[in-house]
Amino acid sequence: MSAPAAVKPFQVRIQEWDFDLTAELAKLRADNPKVGAVVGFVGTVRDLNEGAEVAQMELEHYPGMTEQSIAAIIEQARQRWPIYGALVIHRVGPLQPLEQIVLVAVTSAHRGEAFAACEFIIDYLKTEAPFWKKEQTPEGARWVDARVSDETALKKWGGA
Repeated sequence: MSAPAAVKPFQVRIQEWDFDLTAELAKLRADNPKVGAVVGFVGTVRDLNEGAEVAQMELEHYPGMTEQSIAAIIEQARQRWPIYGALVIHRVGPLQPLEQIVLVAVTSAHRGEAFAACEFIIDYLKTEAPFWKKEQTPEGARWVDARVSDETALKKWGGA
């Protein structure tokens, strides 16, 4: 079995199709013997939000602007922590409950930096990246805003 092909160490992908967590993490750390920690966060579509059943979520984005926004968030993380790589994959289009929606993964020499950078990236991604979410509920379609808890999470990083 051959090693997975390495990817760019800092990468943003917006896509409609699902991703393979194991393969993506393997590619992120491939060919870098300095990596001592790989931290990943996978967000999934919930079947319940704000007390309402969610049958489907649809995500829209602004192509080009979304990728630039996320790349800027990764760059901020790079300035704060000595990380070797970061990968953000965010899905768009219609998604069903249980489906993967986002992957944020970070590599570094040590777990502390990787955990902090990963949490920083997802906290900013939830509030700063230009995505629009619409949920289909029994009461009809509704647009979803950032949660107060997401805005509060930014405060620990000096944001919002």
